[in-house]
Amino acid sequence: MDWQPNPESLRTLAGCLKNSLSGFDKTAQKQAEILLSQAKASPDFNNYLAYIFSSANSPAGLALAANDWHLVRSAAAIMLKNSVKSNYKQIPEGSIALIKLAVPMGVQDANSQIRNYAGNIATEMIRRGGLYSWPELLQELLKLFSNETGQVSNEAQEGAMAAMAKICEDNTKLLEREHNGQRPLNILLPKFIQATKSPLPKVRIHALTAINVFTPRKSQAMLNSIDDLLQHLFYLAEDPVTDVRRQVCRAFVRLVETRPDKLLPHINGLVEYIISQQKSDDEDLACEAAEFWLSVGEHDDLYQSLDPYIQKIIPVLLECMVYSPEDIAMLGGESDDEDEEDREEDIKPQFAKKNLKRGANTEPSEASAEANQNGNAFQKLASMDDDLEEGEVDELDEEGGDENPDEKWTLRKCSAAALDVFATDFGGPVFTSILPYLQTNLKHQDWPHREAAVLALGAVAEGCMDVVIPHLPELIPYLISLLDDPEPVVRTITCWTLGRYSAWAANLHDPAQTQAYFVPMMDGILRKMIDKNKKVQEAGASAMANLEEKAGKHLEPFCVPIIQQYVLCFSKYKDKNRWVLYDCVQTLAEHIGPVLARPSLCNQLMPALIDRWQKVPDQSREMFPLLECLSYVAIALGDAFTPYAEPIFGRCVNIIHQNLEQTHAANNNPAFDQPDKDFLVTSLDLLSAIIQALDNDKAVKLVQNSQPAFFELLSFCMEDPADEVQQSAYALLGDCSKFVFDQLKPFLPSIMPILLKRLDLDNILDEEIDGSFSVVNNACWSAGEIAMQYKKDMAPFVPELLQRCVQIISNPGVPYGVNENAAIALGRLGLEHYELLAPHLAKFSEEFLRAVEEIEPSEEKATAFKGFSMVVAQNPQAMEKDMLRFFTAIARYQDLKLQSQIKQELHEVLQNPQDQQALKATYGI
Repeated sequence: MDWQPNPESLRTLAGCLKNSLSGFDKTAQKQAEILLSQAKASPDFNNYLAYIFSSANSPAGLALAANDWHLVRSAAAIMLKNSVKSNYKQIPEGSIALIKLAVPMGVQDANSQIRNYAGNIATEMIRRGGLYSWPELLQELLKLFSNETGQVSNEAQEGAMAAMAKICEDNTKLLEREHNGQRPLNILLPKFIQATKSPLPKVRIHALTAINVFTPRKSQAMLNSIDDLLQHLFYLAEDPVTDVRRQVCRAFVRLVETRPDKLLPHINGLVEYIISQQKSDDEDLACEAAEFWLSVGEHDDLYQSLDPYIQKIIPVLLECMVYSPEDIAMLGGESDDEDEEDREEDIKPQFAKKNLKRGANTEPSEASAEANQNGNAFQKLASMDDDLEEGEVDELDEEGGDENPDEKWTLRKCSAAALDVFATDFGGPVFTSILPYLQTNLKHQDWPHREAAVLALGAVAEGCMDVVIPHLPELIPYLISLLDDPEPVVRTITCWTLGRYSAWAANLHDPAQTQAYFVPMMDGILRKMIDKNKKVQEAGASAMANLEEKAGKHLEPFCVPIIQQYVLCFSKYKDKNRWVLYDCVQTLAEHIGPVLARPSLCNQLMPALIDRWQKVPDQSREMFPLLECLSYVAIALGDAFTPYAEPIFGRCVNIIHQNLEQTHAANNNPAFDQPDKDFLVTSLDLLSAIIQALDNDKAVKLVQNSQPAFFELLSFCMEDPADEVQQSAYALLGDCSKFVFDQLKPFLPSIMPILLKRLDLDNILDEEIDGSFSVVNNACWSAGEIAMQYKKDMAPFVPELLQRCVQIISNPGVPYGVNENAAIALGRLGLEHYELLAPHLAKFSEEFLRAVEEIEPSEEKATAFKGFSMVVAQNPQAMEKDMLRFFTAIARYQDLKLQSQIKQELHEVLQNPQDQQALKATYGI
């Protein structure tokens, strides 16, 4: 390196890095963090980090013990990766060059953690700078892991292959893309396949990891290499290393979707192999193998090939569904715990539902034995990394406990899911094959076998319902009796299974059968919602939400006791279960609708919800399910929500304002954390619900009195970088167009350009395509609603909106639901601006008619078709190629019973003698 560190600066920085990890001297730790923050301003800061990270031994003069130096190197590596991630474009060229020298040295380091960090830095460099900003890296990594000279160390081979696997995971599309006539993957994939023959297990594992990044993708490289890959996979299927076989199973799972034709001739051998691996003592390997049944079972064609083997596979699935002794030990002998407070880490992260207006391997730490003297240094290292790569936490924090088996994806759950899929695929024969197992185990004296049998019965519910029904009059009462089983885990799974059969019980036509089966089932589930065990409570609440989905309006006679039980639950539940309770309430509101507005129900439920509303702080994550629940309740109550609307509306506006301010602060100062976008999403959705629910005059008043200004906040949300925020913002914009348009109108000159920009398909990035189309969907819908209200004043925006809508409905890559909304917006433009659209009719007539062809009759479709017909009347000559399709659409509309005013208007337009005469004259009819 031409650059050399200043010895004193090096010593100071190394000391700061070491002290920043101190678990004992908080003063030294805080001072070190301040100095490190200041040091980031130095143009040489990244040089020092690269030097420290790549130096295997402590430089002379630092006098650091080997373990201390390792910690300092690790801290430098993490800081360097974060620097590349956050400030790549600001890093001087000289520093970039030094990093490019340091990474290959780190990849070859004797310490596995340093090699891991080197791979993280490498993939971040390529992610930020692009693959071709560092083309030498791939060539160097290839030389290292291929070991063509036979002189490369084992550590270097392993480090290079691990780094390459990371690069593949983070830059998949880039490696598949053509550049200067070549696709990097065409060169890399054969090398990866060859590397699976390495004598080093870790090289084989990482090579398969890299290959498995591409096995689900139909790239030309994969198509060219598939036969060679399969030969290697079959060879590796007997590899003595468990993690190699795990990757082999993963490859077979992923090839199901991309090349089922290649697997089909080997299905007999694959079945035997997967069964053998599922019986492995290694949980991860067994679970990976079980995934194969799920993947094949969900494949439209390949699942039939398993028919001859069902009697072999199902006993293995049933065996794997029994809790293992290790799982039972981890469950910890659950008992009465209803009074225990929940730990924050026990509450699963929740994500707000998107407001869609229309359908549209880790290695063990080598330094761990020497870590005790450093207090919580490894844990502190993990917390330094603002974007931990896969496996990094495990390498640094070996003291973290195993997950509860109920909180993770396990062999037991995967096997049950596979049984569920097979039940759907093969129906009756699956139930016939498990019936002897059920008869033996449903009343087994050992609860794990009893519990597994109930799980199996629930798993086959949907696929085998027809053949299970004759047995349900006997099974349902027995399941209800198991709700009082002494073992909480049995009570829990029984709730779930009863929920799976609630559709049958809810739709019994004989009142006597309803009283015999449905009422006891519902009563039993409601009772379990206040069980003394919190997991049983959770299962009862989830089962009740499921029952509500299936029963729908049938629940109306039972709403009073249901609401009473929910109110009791609000008084008893701790944090975690309240989240599920909110789901029960909103599902009930969704399915019984205005019934909830009855005073006997509303006057019980709303005080309980308002009590939580008043207790939950603005910053609490409980605000997400509460806001979402209130959205459904507001819609159900309609104008009866008025007494609660004003304070809730105002608080939502304030939450949005706070969140936007926090976002602005975080954007300007990296020291501040970005706020959680779910606060914006759920607040926007609740505002939409309130505006829809209230009488228009009351909604207008709420918007008028909003502080800060309502539509200024909305416009900021429409430009938020998060797709889920934009999606809810455009849904709210459309609702405002329908219900409070006079208040929206003054802001449209500034809002419409934002909307039009979002409709530009060129702004949708490849990596964000799904979320972005959901935003475009709602933006199209809101544009159509605005067009209905803005009328002639829409004229300045018509040319660009026309261009955007035509672009959308003409693009075959756009989802069908988005096409529908774009076509409706386009048709509605024609209501007032048919003269502006008429000259362009030939460009969109075919696509418009195709898009609206399958839309169910509705006011939206009627207004759009009316507008389109008015455009046609202005330029009938443009309809030459689409005349038959247009007349067919008219004929179909004439068959409908048009009752509402807008449908009658459409009827009149389609029968307009003047328009028909123009068309007949044009085409000589």
